[in-house]
Amino acid sequence: MGDLGRVPVGIVGASGYGGVQLVRLLMEHPGVELVYLGGESSAGKSFSDLYPHLGHRVDLKIEPLDLDTIANRCQAVFLSLPNGLAYQMAPTLVAKGCKVLDLSADYRFSNPETYQAWYGGERQDRELATTAVYGLPELYRDRIADAQLVGCAGCYPTASLLALSPLLKQGLVLPETAIIDAKSGTSGGGRQAKTNLLLAEADNTLGAYGVGGRHRHTPEIEQVCSDLAGHEVTVQFTPHLIPMVRGILATVYANLRDPGLVREDLITIFSAFYRASPFVKILPGGIYPQTKWACGTNLCYIGIEVDPRTDRVIVMSAIDNLIKGQAGQALQCLNLMLGMEETLGLPQLSFYP
Repeated sequence: MGDLGRVPVGIVGASGYGGVQLVRLLMEHPGVELVYLGGESSAGKSFSDLYPHLGHRVDLKIEPLDLDTIANRCQAVFLSLPNGLAYQMAPTLVAKGCKVLDLSADYRFSNPETYQAWYGGERQDRELATTAVYGLPELYRDRIADAQLVGCAGCYPTASLLALSPLLKQGLVLPETAIIDAKSGTSGGGRQAKTNLLLAEADNTLGAYGVGGRHRHTPEIEQVCSDLAGHEVTVQFTPHLIPMVRGILATVYANLRDPGLVREDLITIFSAFYRASPFVKILPGGIYPQTKWACGTNLCYIGIEVDPRTDRVIVMSAIDNLIKGQAGQALQCLNLMLGMEETLGLPQLSFYP
């Protein structure tokens, strides 16, 4: 145990946007102590060299990656790395008794073939991969609590699945009619320089990408939708890049099985479905969520509308892609894995305006 009985935790890949959110959340968390920051390109630097504005609180150095050191020092570790690296580390860390939370896609798929089809790579960890739990607490809370290894949900899938889950689980819509139209801020692209994320390229414009089922989050969304519906489900998912830093808004359309359902019925159904989920906020009729409301929080705001002319339900879901879509969700999973209060250390009041 760490300082004052707090659980010692580490982060591998602390230099990116996901990593720096984790550092902020863990430094404020009353039940854990941040004892290790690991990285390759930034090894040997102080964390404050990368993020000078945190120098007054974070005096840790970024250490070279050493799995023995991590396992000796940390009871739990976050792997905040590009896809294809976590599965090379997780087997050793789990075998040494560490709880592992992977923020990449490496452990999100129940079928390793699906991962390899979309992400490539040669996997030697199939046995371990089958034990990984999908890290979306609102759906898999009990399994996460018992897990040693969690593959945290992606940002787009989080916003999309929280909007779709009650509809599919209760059989309220025709699954094949589901369309997800989602928009994300540029921080979702990470901290590495990319031409399309330069201010001159991304500002004052709006465009789609990964259209026609080509985005890597599509199979992740479909896997959970199929689990909820009880049969194979294909969804239409179109992501867009929007000129803002943080936030995702997913607008989900689907045809109702029972055209007689009205908005208030669905608000009641959603409220009941999420009654034990402290971070999902179902909005009153006629109120539609904005990304700014969720900024800096682990909340998901959901607004619901029914169009009686088309017999469609329209669900709008807003999250902060870096918190509920990434670091906050990972910490929410860790709280469950450690038997702590699920909301511990997670902000519920936004930066506003």
